[in-house]
Amino acid sequence: MKKILITGGAGFIGSHVVRLFVNQHPEYHIINLDKLTYAGNLANLKDIENKSNYSFVKGDITDAAFISELFSIHNFSGVIHLAAESHVDRSISNPMEFVITNVIGTVNLLNAAKHAWKEDYTAHRFYHVSTDEVYGALGEKGMFTEETPYDPHSPYSASKASSDHFVRAYHDTYGLNVVISNCSNNYGSHHFPEKLIPLSIFNIKNNKSIPIYGKGENVRDWLFVEDHARAIDVIYHKAKTGSTYNIGGHNEWTNIDLIRLLCKIMDKKLNRTPGESEKLITFVKDRAGHDLRYAIDATKLKNDLNWLPSLQFEEGLEKTVDWYLSNEEWLTNVTSGDYKKYYQEQYVKR
Repeated sequence: MKKILITGGAGFIGSHVVRLFVNQHPEYHIINLDKLTYAGNLANLKDIENKSNYSFVKGDITDAAFISELFSIHNFSGVIHLAAESHVDRSISNPMEFVITNVIGTVNLLNAAKHAWKEDYTAHRFYHVSTDEVYGALGEKGMFTEETPYDPHSPYSASKASSDHFVRAYHDTYGLNVVISNCSNNYGSHHFPEKLIPLSIFNIKNNKSIPIYGKGENVRDWLFVEDHARAIDVIYHKAKTGSTYNIGGHNEWTNIDLIRLLCKIMDKKLNRTPGESEKLITFVKDRAGHDLRYAIDATKLKNDLNWLPSLQFEEGLEKTVDWYLSNEEWLTNVTSGDYKKYYQEQYVKR
């Protein structure tokens, strides 16, 4: 049975990828490697934790000796690399953590793969999952394509851009079989509530203020996380070596319009008077270097590999709200401890 290593598999996107691969590919044994930092949560995978083709390993991609040993033990046929520090605000307050995890950690995995697979690179695949933030910001028009030059603005996006370059360098220099995808903002279940949508759902439910940066005019393209997992599946199996694919949801929303829609959905679900939740919106000082607009052109993925988003944003957002309201225990557990301290620093004291 082929073994696939999925890094960061207890996180938001990673847990959806692990679930899909475990359920859809019984021919693989999935090894989920996660450090279980604040955003990694094994409760995300309760439904598959006892499956015979799934194993969890706790470990840190920044530990080169550990990663090398892991590769020698398991003889992986492929790697899907999602483990990363991923929050822009955290990168502004602690850039070095992002360099160590996102750059050094990725190179550790590349080195281990290069050594373990040296007899036949073509029989193995290294899939690096990245972000559209490496492209910088757009004006009012245009979209990011796979040809868009890199222009990262935050320490987070700079660290992801650097890791992308290293992955391509290992393909160009050593012949490693690599693919890269760059995705837009994801939303859906099991999302740690520091990000806009789950944070707002949590706060609306608890009648707390909804913090919106600046005037809420920043535009993002939203991708349903289960659609992202499907795209990763098809790219891993069908993309040509060395190729890059953008994954987007064709859903551009300003932050303020998104939150107003969310407030309407929440008013309905919580049996509140229409407009009640919207009163919780609070504008806070904008984030440093906050990119105005991101938008992904996923035409190449559609044309080459026949991938399309499965649902429209309004439907996906309602599904997401339903999940959070039905999983209060999950939300309560992740919103204790360090999360509360971080929340105070990031939003309350601004």
